[in-house]
Amino acid sequence: MDATALRKLIRDIPDFPKPGILFRDLTPLLLDPAALRAAVDAVAAPFQSARVDRVLGIESRGFLLGPVVALALGAGFGLVRKGGKLPWNTHRVEYTLEYGSDAVEMHTDAVEPGQRVVVVDDLIATGGTAAAAVELIRRAGGSCLGASFLIELSALGGRARLAGVDVHSVIVY
Repeated sequence: MDATALRKLIRDIPDFPKPGILFRDLTPLLLDPAALRAAVDAVAAPFQSARVDRVLGIESRGFLLGPVVALALGAGFGLVRKGGKLPWNTHRVEYTLEYGSDAVEMHTDAVEPGQRVVVVDDLIATGGTAAAAVELIRRAGGSCLGASFLIELSALGGRARLAGVDVHSVIVY
């Protein structure tokens, strides 16, 4: 199943979660076992021979794809969550939004010094959260091999926020 077939399984929901937003709903894709397998394989493919130690999934839909991508790559899986959601010692990165700021965290043992890490999420939009995840890897002493997304909203320029990172997207809008 190629990217065109996968794209047909992504539902567009206008004005969600607020007016003016076109939400890309991947739940129909997740319901189809062949599509889910194809999506996981496509997200993992760029890093198949990269000797990945850890995949970091970004809250919350990165938690859907991240663990199975980690399994496909023979790697462990770590969580990147919004600030204050993890119960143990964390690394924290704050980043700016269009109107304000936000923060993400990961446990201090999610990435160990020298580990080779790939960031995975369902979608890249403006790239702020993904860039913060890359910074978490660096602060922990890991090496970010790249980032892989099922969907990229290219008009929002998120890829530019990941300058110097090997970025892959399966479906580009």
